[in-house]
Amino acid sequence: MPFYEHVFISRQDLSNTQAEGLVEHFGAILSDNGGKIVESEYWGLKTMAYKINKNRKGHYAFMRSDAPAPAVQEMERLMRLHDDVMRVLTIKVDEHEEGPSVQMQKRDERERRPRN
Repeated sequence: MPFYEHVFISRQDLSNTQAEGLVEHFGAILSDNGGKIVESEYWGLKTMAYKINKNRKGHYAFMRSDAPAPAVQEMERLMRLHDDVMRVLTIKVDEHEEGPSVQMQKRDERERRPRN
């Protein structure tokens, strides 16, 4: 099955547990359609560069999945229809990187990473 990485931004007025619950909710949708969440991270409430739907901040979440394309399409469709989700980005990757995402690594660890 293909590998995907998903990032979505949810509204700022949600609590942290509600925002993390969205990751579980969308992971269940993938599971129901034959996929699985390999790893998920909650990046927290962050200030955005510009307002989206009158919101200056948003809860960022990241997921790595191993799922067939129809399962990802269904999850994206439901994300776009969900009232609490403001933005969605999904990319197909050749393989998942080991360890935490760049966003979760400490600054000094990021500087030591080799650049291609």
